[in-house]
Amino acid sequence: MSQVQTVAILGGGPSGAALAVWLARAGKTVVLFDPGKRPPLIVGESLIPAIMPFLFDLGIADEVKSYSKIKPGATFILDKGRTIHSFKFDTVPGAKCTYAYNVPREKYDATFRAAAARAGATVLTHRAQVEAVEGTDKLKLADATLAAAEVLGGKQPDWIIDATGRSRKFARLLGLEADEGPRKDIALFAHCDDVPSLDEGHVHTEVMDWGWSWRIPLPDRMSVGFVLPAERAAQYGDTDEARFDNILKRDSIAAKWNVNAKRITPVVRFNNWSLVARRGVGENWALVGDAFGFVDPVFSSGMMLALTSANELAMALTKGDGSMKAMKKYEADQASHVRGWQEAVETFYNGKLWSILDVGMRMKETTWFGRLVAPHFEANIPKVFTGEAARDKHALQLIRTMCKYGLVDVDVAKFAVHS
Repeated sequence: MSQVQTVAILGGGPSGAALAVWLARAGKTVVLFDPGKRPPLIVGESLIPAIMPFLFDLGIADEVKSYSKIKPGATFILDKGRTIHSFKFDTVPGAKCTYAYNVPREKYDATFRAAAARAGATVLTHRAQVEAVEGTDKLKLADATLAAAEVLGGKQPDWIIDATGRSRKFARLLGLEADEGPRKDIALFAHCDDVPSLDEGHVHTEVMDWGWSWRIPLPDRMSVGFVLPAERAAQYGDTDEARFDNILKRDSIAAKWNVNAKRITPVVRFNNWSLVARRGVGENWALVGDAFGFVDPVFSSGMMLALTSANELAMALTKGDGSMKAMKKYEADQASHVRGWQEAVETFYNGKLWSILDVGMRMKETTWFGRLVAPHFEANIPKVFTGEAARDKHALQLIRTMCKYGLVDVDVAKFAVHS
């Protein structure tokens, strides 16, 4: 008999719900605990093409399409608006999917939970509690939580999964260490009316006076976010609402598009650092999605990390039958994926990614060598924006090599994010 028959998942967001679908399809008894209460807005409204195969596999792509805005590309505005890179996904050589969606998260998350229930998982609105089993590396459901999951018949599940996102429930309980990224920015974001865009459906990422901003076109509004150091944000007011509104009014870059902008929701603040757990699995527990690791959202990579980790953990618990070998491989692969994105994000902040593109375009126009290697760059650098670069060793190595050897005497500060 399989060692994995029953699984409890804490957290009803996309990573937890997708994991529930894949495990239930494999014949496992799955209980998905969803706490029910959510913030008014959630980061992760913009998807990237690399996650589209997951949506098709989960059987939810058409439903997501029905309430979302198609995203055909991404636009980056740099150097005080003097440099604009607009990437269309259908021009990326070898792209597996040439579009994605910008999604209203409330509907999007509900779609995932409904898919979990259809697949046969038991979805409970319950704030689950877990406890450490003394003298072991195991966890167990607290008595009240176990009683709420009647499908388990009073028996502890074989595996318990932390999909609680940045709450990182297991890490706090077990004192798990993590490696944090170098920046400690915050993000302030809200939904607005009457905010323009340069390219229809594109996410617009723009370097501001301090930090950077996003504009994500949703079906009937624009999600606007400002990412900057906390001490800079404090200069704009005493509350998050005042800070957001004053950045919108006073930032010289935002002034180019904020003329008629009207904020229509509360302002949500979240800590925008990056983090990866040093341990992602234990004797009968594992971390998935943001509970394992997360990165700055500049490349819209959060949902990719969430669904990739859910898919790989499902494989470890089904085809790998929860063996420690399979679980350790999942842990190593997921940590590598997070760190790959951290590396790509750093090239955005220090200006090196854009300097590579700038050098490449000039070489293509002026030298035979540039024309020779241009197809190589054009096939690999855009993978950062489609979501494939962080798992593509060749693309990552190309970026590393260019950052180290290709930018000698190049003023990368021209494209850097000001902090």
